[in-house]
Amino acid sequence: RQQIALGDVNGHVEEMYAGHTVVKAYCGEADSIRAFEKYNDDLYDSGWKSQFLSGLMMPLMNFVGNFGYVVVCVVGAVLAMDGKIEFGVIVAFMMYIRLFTQPLSQFAQAFQNLQRCAAASERVFGFLEEPEMEDETGKQALLGASGKPVRGDVEFSHVKFGYDPSKTIINDFSASVKSGQKVAIVGPTGAGKTTMVNLLMRFYEISGGSIAIDGVDTKSVPRWNVHDQFSMVLQDTWVFRGTVRENIAYSKPGVTDKQIEDACKAVGLHHYIMSLPNGYDTVLDDKATLSQGQKQLLTIARAMVEDAPILILDEATSSVDTRTEELIQKAMDALTVDRTSFVIAHRLSTIRDADMILVMNHGDIVESGTHEELLAKGGFYADIYNSQFALTD
Repeated sequence: RQQIALGDVNGHVEEMYAGHTVVKAYCGEADSIRAFEKYNDDLYDSGWKSQFLSGLMMPLMNFVGNFGYVVVCVVGAVLAMDGKIEFGVIVAFMMYIRLFTQPLSQFAQAFQNLQRCAAASERVFGFLEEPEMEDETGKQALLGASGKPVRGDVEFSHVKFGYDPSKTIINDFSASVKSGQKVAIVGPTGAGKTTMVNLLMRFYEISGGSIAIDGVDTKSVPRWNVHDQFSMVLQDTWVFRGTVRENIAYSKPGVTDKQIEDACKAVGLHHYIMSLPNGYDTVLDDKATLSQGQKQLLTIARAMVEDAPILILDEATSSVDTRTEELIQKAMDALTVDRTSFVIAHRLSTIRDADMILVMNHGDIVESGTHEELLAKGGFYADIYNSQFALTD
Protein backbone atom coordinates (compact mmCIF):
# COMPACT_ATOMS: atom_id res chain seq x y z
CA ARG A 1 0.00 0.00 0.00
CA GLN A 2 2.85 2.37 0.82
CA GLN A 3 4.49 1.82 -2.60
CA ILE A 4 1.18 2.35 -4.45
CA ALA A 5 0.39 5.50 -2.42
CA LEU A 6 3.91 6.86 -3.02
CA GLY A 7 3.46 6.32 -6.77
CA ASP A 8 0.10 8.17 -6.67
CA VAL A 9 1.63 11.15 -4.82
CA ASN A 10 4.65 11.40 -7.15
CA GLY A 11 2.48 10.98 -10.26
CA HIS A 12 0.05 13.69 -9.13
CA VAL A 13 2.84 16.16 -8.28
CA GLU A 14 4.58 15.58 -11.63
CA GLU A 15 1.28 15.92 -13.53
CA MET A 16 0.25 19.14 -11.79
CA TYR A 17 3.72 20.65 -12.21
CA ALA A 18 3.88 19.83 -15.93
CA GLY A 19 0.37 21.18 -16.55
CA HIS A 20 0.43 24.09 -14.10
CA THR A 21 -0.60 26.59 -16.82
CA VAL A 22 -3.84 24.69 -17.48
CA VAL A 23 -4.43 24.24 -13.73
CA LYS A 24 -4.07 28.01 -13.23
CA ALA A 25 -6.16 28.92 -16.28
CA TYR A 26 -9.07 26.70 -15.17
CA CYS A 27 -8.73 27.62 -11.46
CA GLY A 28 -8.07 23.99 -10.59
CA GLU A 29 -5.75 24.70 -7.65
CA ALA A 30 -8.34 23.72 -5.01
CA ASP A 31 -9.17 20.42 -6.74
CA SER A 32 -5.47 19.71 -7.19
CA ILE A 33 -4.77 20.34 -3.48
CA ARG A 34 -7.74 18.15 -2.44
CA ALA A 35 -6.48 15.31 -4.65
CA PHE A 36 -2.94 15.72 -3.26
CA GLU A 37 -4.21 15.64 0.33
CA LYS A 38 -6.19 12.46 -0.40
CA TYR A 39 -3.13 10.71 -1.89
CA ASN A 40 -0.91 12.08 0.88
CA ASP A 41 -3.34 10.86 3.58
CA ASP A 42 -3.24 7.37 2.02
CA LEU A 43 0.55 7.51 2.07
CA TYR A 44 0.56 8.72 5.69
CA ASP A 45 -1.92 6.03 6.76
CA SER A 46 -0.02 3.16 5.10
CA GLY A 47 3.33 4.69 6.16
CA TRP A 48 2.66 4.84 9.90
CA LYS A 49 1.04 1.39 9.88
CA SER A 50 4.04 -0.16 8.17
CA GLN A 51 6.42 1.64 10.56
CA PHE A 52 4.33 0.59 13.57
CA LEU A 53 4.26 -3.07 12.51
CA SER A 54 7.94 -3.14 11.61
CA GLY A 55 8.78 -1.39 14.91
CA LEU A 56 6.71 -4.00 16.75
CA MET A 57 8.60 -6.93 15.26
CA MET A 58 11.85 -6.57 17.25
CA PRO A 59 10.19 -6.14 20.71
CA LEU A 60 7.91 -9.06 19.87
CA MET A 61 10.85 -11.30 18.94
CA ASN A 62 12.74 -10.20 22.11
CA PHE A 63 9.65 -11.04 24.17
CA VAL A 64 9.41 -14.50 22.54
CA GLY A 65 13.14 -15.09 23.22
CA ASN A 66 12.97 -13.91 26.83
CA PHE A 67 9.73 -15.80 27.43
CA GLY A 68 11.57 -18.92 26.24
CA TYR A 69 14.27 -18.30 28.85
CA VAL A 70 11.61 -17.99 31.60
CA VAL A 71 9.89 -21.23 30.53
CA VAL A 72 13.23 -23.11 30.43
CA CYS A 73 14.23 -21.75 33.85
CA VAL A 74 10.87 -22.53 35.51
CA VAL A 75 10.38 -25.99 33.97
CA GLY A 76 14.11 -26.79 34.38
CA ALA A 77 14.04 -25.75 38.05
CA VAL A 78 11.01 -27.95 38.76
CA LEU A 79 12.58 -30.96 37.00
CA ALA A 80 16.00 -30.36 38.68
CA MET A 81 14.36 -30.19 42.11
CA ASP A 82 12.66 -33.51 41.37
CA GLY A 83 16.07 -34.88 40.40
CA LYS A 84 14.95 -35.73 36.86
CA ILE A 85 17.63 -33.56 35.11
CA GLU A 86 21.00 -32.05 35.92
CA PHE A 87 21.69 -28.31 36.11
CA GLY A 88 23.82 -28.56 32.91
CA VAL A 89 20.73 -29.57 30.90
CA ILE A 90 19.06 -26.30 31.87
CA VAL A 91 22.13 -24.33 30.69
CA ALA A 92 22.16 -26.33 27.42
CA PHE A 93 18.50 -25.52 26.77
CA MET A 94 19.14 -21.84 27.45
CA MET A 95 21.87 -21.96 24.75
CA TYR A 96 19.42 -23.68 22.38
CA ILE A 97 16.88 -20.90 22.97
CA ARG A 98 19.52 -18.23 22.16
CA LEU A 99 20.62 -20.03 18.96
CA PHE A 100 17.00 -20.43 17.87
CA THR A 101 15.78 -16.89 18.53
CA GLN A 102 18.81 -15.01 17.16
CA PRO A 103 18.10 -15.84 13.44
CA LEU A 104 14.43 -15.06 14.00
CA SER A 105 15.35 -11.62 15.38
CA GLN A 106 17.59 -10.94 12.37
CA PHE A 107 14.80 -12.01 10.03
CA ALA A 108 12.36 -9.69 11.80
CA GLN A 109 14.86 -6.87 11.39
CA ALA A 110 15.02 -7.45 7.64
CA PHE A 111 11.28 -8.06 7.29
CA GLN A 112 10.38 -4.45 6.43
CA ASN A 113 12.97 -4.30 3.67
CA LEU A 114 11.73 -7.64 2.32
CA GLN A 115 8.17 -6.27 2.21
CA ARG A 116 9.31 -3.14 0.35
CA CYS A 117 11.30 -5.28 -2.05
CA ALA A 118 8.27 -7.50 -2.72
CA ALA A 119 6.05 -4.48 -3.41
CA ALA A 120 8.58 -2.90 -5.78
CA SER A 121 9.41 -6.18 -7.53
CA GLU A 122 5.74 -6.65 -8.50
CA ARG A 123 6.05 -3.65 -10.84
CA VAL A 124 9.51 -4.65 -12.07
CA PHE A 125 8.41 -8.20 -12.92
CA GLY A 126 5.19 -6.86 -14.48
CA PHE A 127 7.37 -4.81 -16.83
CA LEU A 128 9.75 -7.70 -17.53
CA GLU A 129 6.84 -10.04 -18.35
CA GLU A 130 5.70 -7.80 -21.24
CA PRO A 131 6.27 -9.52 -24.62
CA GLU A 132 9.65 -8.80 -26.21
CA MET A 133 10.06 -7.36 -29.70
CA GLU A 134 11.03 -9.86 -32.36
CA ASP A 135 14.75 -10.73 -32.43
CA GLU A 136 16.23 -9.37 -35.67
CA THR A 137 19.84 -10.59 -35.40
CA GLY A 138 19.53 -12.78 -38.51
CA LYS A 139 18.00 -10.13 -40.80
CA GLN A 140 20.09 -8.30 -43.40
CA ALA A 141 19.85 -4.58 -44.16
CA LEU A 142 18.57 -4.85 -47.76
CA LEU A 143 17.41 -1.22 -48.12
CA GLY A 144 20.22 1.01 -49.37
CA ALA A 145 22.68 -1.91 -49.28
CA SER A 146 25.60 -2.37 -51.70
CA GLY A 147 25.67 1.36 -52.42
CA LYS A 148 22.35 1.16 -54.27
CA PRO A 149 20.19 4.16 -53.26
CA VAL A 150 16.57 3.65 -52.22
CA ARG A 151 14.19 5.01 -54.87
CA GLY A 152 11.17 5.35 -52.58
CA ASP A 153 8.50 3.14 -54.20
CA VAL A 154 6.02 2.16 -51.48
CA GLU A 155 3.42 -0.58 -51.80
CA PHE A 156 0.64 -1.19 -49.25
CA SER A 157 -1.06 -4.53 -49.90
CA HIS A 158 -4.22 -5.47 -47.96
CA VAL A 159 -2.84 -4.08 -44.69
CA LYS A 160 -4.77 -5.00 -41.54
CA PHE A 161 -4.03 -3.73 -38.04
CA GLY A 162 -5.51 -3.28 -34.57
CA TYR A 163 -3.89 -2.05 -31.35
CA ASP A 164 -6.05 -4.68 -29.67
CA PRO A 165 -5.97 -7.98 -31.67
CA SER A 166 -9.72 -8.38 -31.18
CA LYS A 167 -10.50 -4.91 -32.55
CA THR A 168 -9.27 -4.14 -36.09
CA ILE A 169 -9.05 -0.44 -36.96
CA ILE A 170 -7.26 -0.72 -40.34
CA ASN A 171 -9.40 -3.22 -42.23
CA ASP A 172 -8.06 -3.56 -45.79
CA PHE A 173 -5.65 -0.79 -46.82
CA SER A 174 -4.05 -1.03 -50.29
CA ALA A 175 -2.17 1.68 -52.17
CA SER A 176 0.73 1.93 -54.60
CA VAL A 177 3.02 4.97 -54.40
CA LYS A 178 5.70 5.63 -57.00
CA SER A 179 9.08 7.20 -56.31
CA GLY A 180 8.97 11.00 -56.06
CA GLN A 181 5.20 11.19 -55.64
CA LYS A 182 3.59 13.47 -53.08
CA VAL A 183 0.82 11.53 -51.35
CA ALA A 184 -1.65 13.30 -49.11
CA ILE A 185 -3.62 11.34 -46.50
CA VAL A 186 -6.78 13.12 -45.39
CA GLY A 187 -9.79 12.22 -43.33
CA PRO A 188 -11.60 13.03 -40.09
CA THR A 189 -9.97 12.68 -36.66
CA GLY A 190 -9.57 9.02 -35.73
CA ALA A 191 -9.74 7.79 -39.33
CA GLY A 192 -6.35 6.03 -39.02
CA LYS A 193 -4.03 8.50 -40.81
CA THR A 194 -1.27 8.63 -38.20
CA THR A 195 -1.66 4.89 -37.56
CA MET A 196 -0.81 4.23 -41.23
CA VAL A 197 2.39 6.28 -40.90
CA ASN A 198 3.34 4.36 -37.73
CA LEU A 199 2.83 1.08 -39.58
CA LEU A 200 4.88 2.33 -42.55
CA MET A 201 7.82 3.01 -40.22
CA ARG A 202 7.28 -0.30 -38.35
CA PHE A 203 6.64 1.33 -35.01
CA TYR A 204 3.89 -1.32 -34.84
CA GLU A 205 3.68 -4.69 -36.55
CA ILE A 206 0.79 -5.18 -38.99
CA SER A 207 -1.74 -7.97 -38.35
CA GLY A 208 -2.08 -8.93 -42.01
CA GLY A 209 -0.98 -7.97 -45.52
CA SER A 210 2.37 -6.37 -46.33
CA ILE A 211 4.17 -3.03 -46.72
CA ALA A 212 7.07 -2.94 -49.19
CA ILE A 213 9.70 -0.29 -49.99
CA ASP A 214 11.31 -0.74 -53.42
CA GLY A 215 9.78 -4.22 -53.50
CA VAL A 216 11.39 -5.22 -50.18
CA ASP A 217 8.93 -6.28 -47.46
CA THR A 218 9.67 -4.11 -44.42
CA LYS A 219 9.20 -7.18 -42.18
CA SER A 220 12.19 -8.88 -43.84
CA VAL A 221 14.71 -6.20 -42.82
CA PRO A 222 15.74 -4.80 -39.38
CA ARG A 223 13.69 -1.92 -37.99
CA TRP A 224 16.68 0.45 -37.99
CA ASN A 225 17.07 -0.17 -41.73
CA VAL A 226 13.43 0.91 -42.27
CA HIS A 227 13.78 3.97 -40.01
CA ASP A 228 16.91 4.98 -41.93
CA GLN A 229 14.83 5.63 -45.06
CA PHE A 230 12.59 8.26 -43.46
CA SER A 231 12.67 11.88 -42.41
CA MET A 232 9.79 12.89 -40.16
CA VAL A 233 8.16 16.16 -39.17
CA LEU A 234 5.47 15.51 -36.58
CA GLN A 235 2.71 17.59 -35.05
CA ASP A 236 4.37 17.13 -31.64
CA THR A 237 7.77 18.81 -31.87
CA TRP A 238 10.72 17.37 -29.99
CA VAL A 239 13.70 19.53 -29.06
CA PHE A 240 16.26 18.21 -26.57
CA ARG A 241 18.57 20.16 -24.28
CA GLY A 242 21.56 20.94 -26.47
CA THR A 243 22.78 23.48 -29.00
CA VAL A 244 20.73 24.51 -32.03
CA ARG A 245 23.38 22.86 -34.21
CA GLU A 246 23.12 19.54 -32.31
CA ASN A 247 19.33 19.60 -32.53
CA ILE A 248 19.30 20.09 -36.29
CA ALA A 249 22.07 17.58 -37.06
CA TYR A 250 20.55 15.04 -34.67
CA SER A 251 22.20 11.56 -35.01
CA LYS A 252 23.40 12.24 -38.57
CA PRO A 253 27.20 12.07 -38.91
CA GLY A 254 29.24 14.36 -41.15
CA VAL A 255 26.79 17.28 -41.34
CA THR A 256 28.55 20.51 -42.31
CA ASP A 257 27.78 23.96 -40.88
CA LYS A 258 26.75 25.10 -44.38
CA GLN A 259 24.13 22.34 -44.65
CA ILE A 260 22.66 23.37 -41.29
CA GLU A 261 22.61 27.07 -42.22
CA ASP A 262 21.10 26.38 -45.66
CA ALA A 263 18.31 24.33 -44.06
CA CYS A 264 17.57 27.11 -41.55
CA LYS A 265 17.58 29.76 -44.29
CA ALA A 266 15.15 27.61 -46.31
CA VAL A 267 12.63 27.56 -43.44
CA GLY A 268 13.27 31.18 -42.38
CA LEU A 269 14.86 30.38 -39.03
CA HIS A 270 18.40 31.60 -39.75
CA HIS A 271 17.76 35.24 -38.83
CA TYR A 272 16.27 34.33 -35.43
CA ILE A 273 19.10 31.89 -34.61
CA MET A 274 21.72 34.56 -35.40
CA SER A 275 19.96 36.87 -32.91
CA LEU A 276 20.50 34.32 -30.10
CA PRO A 277 23.47 34.93 -27.72
CA ASN A 278 25.74 32.29 -29.31
CA GLY A 279 24.04 31.77 -32.66
CA TYR A 280 24.00 28.11 -33.68
CA ASP A 281 25.95 27.19 -30.53
CA THR A 282 23.23 28.52 -28.21
CA VAL A 283 22.02 25.84 -25.80
CA LEU A 284 18.25 25.45 -25.95
CA ASP A 285 17.06 25.37 -22.35
CA ASP A 286 14.84 27.43 -20.05
CA LYS A 287 16.85 30.61 -20.78
CA ALA A 288 16.89 30.34 -24.59
CA THR A 289 13.50 28.94 -25.53
CA LEU A 290 11.79 28.67 -28.91
CA SER A 291 8.13 29.31 -29.58
CA GLN A 292 6.00 26.38 -30.72
CA GLY A 293 6.15 27.60 -34.32
CA GLN A 294 9.93 28.01 -34.18
CA LYS A 295 10.28 24.47 -32.81
CA GLN A 296 8.23 23.29 -35.79
CA LEU A 297 10.60 25.12 -38.15
CA LEU A 298 13.58 23.57 -36.40
CA THR A 299 12.20 20.04 -36.84
CA ILE A 300 11.60 20.77 -40.55
CA ALA A 301 15.22 21.93 -40.86
CA ARG A 302 16.25 18.67 -39.15
CA ALA A 303 14.31 16.69 -41.78
CA MET A 304 16.03 18.65 -44.56
CA VAL A 305 19.47 17.85 -43.15
CA GLU A 306 18.54 14.16 -42.73
CA ASP A 307 17.89 14.04 -46.51
CA ALA A 308 16.23 10.59 -46.44
CA PRO A 309 14.51 9.18 -49.57
CA ILE A 310 11.03 9.17 -47.98
CA LEU A 311 9.51 12.10 -46.11
CA ILE A 312 6.60 12.05 -43.64
CA LEU A 313 4.85 15.29 -42.69
CA ASP A 314 2.22 14.82 -39.98
CA GLU A 315 0.35 18.11 -39.49
CA ALA A 316 3.72 19.85 -39.98
CA THR A 317 2.23 23.34 -40.27
CA SER A 318 -0.29 23.05 -37.43
CA SER A 319 1.58 25.40 -35.04
CA VAL A 320 2.51 28.25 -37.37
CA ASP A 321 0.77 31.35 -38.68
CA THR A 322 -0.44 31.73 -42.27
CA ARG A 323 2.57 33.77 -43.41
CA THR A 324 5.06 31.30 -41.95
CA GLU A 325 2.98 28.47 -43.42
CA GLU A 326 3.54 29.90 -46.91
CA LEU A 327 7.30 30.02 -46.21
CA ILE A 328 7.26 26.45 -44.93
CA GLN A 329 5.20 25.35 -47.92
CA LYS A 330 7.88 26.69 -50.28
CA ALA A 331 10.54 24.91 -48.20
CA MET A 332 8.44 21.75 -48.31
CA ASP A 333 8.08 21.95 -52.08
CA ALA A 334 11.88 22.14 -52.34
CA LEU A 335 12.23 19.32 -49.83
CA THR A 336 9.80 16.98 -51.64
CA VAL A 337 11.50 17.23 -55.07
CA ASP A 338 12.65 13.73 -56.18
CA ARG A 339 11.52 12.39 -52.86
CA THR A 340 8.50 10.25 -51.97
CA SER A 341 6.47 12.18 -49.39
CA PHE A 342 3.46 11.36 -47.25
CA VAL A 343 1.57 14.42 -46.02
CA ILE A 344 -1.09 14.24 -43.33
CA ALA A 345 -3.07 17.48 -43.13
CA HIS A 346 -6.40 18.75 -41.88
CA ARG A 347 -6.01 22.03 -43.77
CA LEU A 348 -6.72 20.90 -47.31
CA SER A 349 -5.17 24.08 -48.79
CA THR A 350 -1.74 22.53 -48.12
CA ILE A 351 -2.32 19.38 -50.19
CA ARG A 352 -4.07 20.57 -53.35
CA ASP A 353 -0.97 19.95 -55.46
CA ALA A 354 -0.48 16.35 -54.25
CA ASP A 355 0.02 13.68 -56.94
CA MET A 356 -2.36 11.39 -55.08
CA ILE A 357 -4.84 12.03 -52.29
CA LEU A 358 -5.92 9.07 -50.15
CA VAL A 359 -9.16 9.78 -48.31
CA MET A 360 -9.49 7.64 -45.18
CA ASN A 361 -12.49 6.97 -42.99
CA HIS A 362 -12.82 4.31 -40.26
CA GLY A 363 -9.52 2.67 -41.25
CA ASP A 364 -10.29 2.24 -44.96
CA ILE A 365 -9.48 4.22 -48.11
CA VAL A 366 -12.89 5.44 -49.26
CA GLU A 367 -11.58 7.54 -52.18
CA SER A 368 -8.31 8.19 -53.99
CA GLY A 369 -7.19 10.44 -56.83
CA THR A 370 -6.02 14.00 -57.50
CA HIS A 371 -7.67 17.08 -55.99
CA GLU A 372 -9.63 17.85 -59.19
CA GLU A 373 -10.76 14.22 -59.66
CA LEU A 374 -12.04 13.94 -56.13
CA LEU A 375 -13.91 17.25 -56.31
CA ALA A 376 -15.51 16.14 -59.56
CA LYS A 377 -16.73 12.94 -57.86
CA GLY A 378 -18.65 15.00 -55.31
CA GLY A 379 -18.05 12.37 -52.61
CA PHE A 380 -16.53 12.30 -49.12
CA TYR A 381 -13.49 14.46 -50.02
CA ALA A 382 -15.68 17.08 -51.72
CA ASP A 383 -17.84 17.30 -48.58
CA ILE A 384 -14.74 17.86 -46.37
CA TYR A 385 -13.28 20.39 -48.80
CA ASN A 386 -16.50 22.35 -49.21
CA SER A 387 -17.04 22.46 -45.45
CA GLN A 388 -13.62 24.15 -45.09
CA PHE A 389 -14.07 26.55 -47.99
CA ALA A 390 -17.80 27.21 -47.84
CA LEU A 391 -18.72 30.54 -49.47
CA THR A 392 -20.99 32.82 -47.52
CA ASP A 393 -23.23 35.45 -49.08
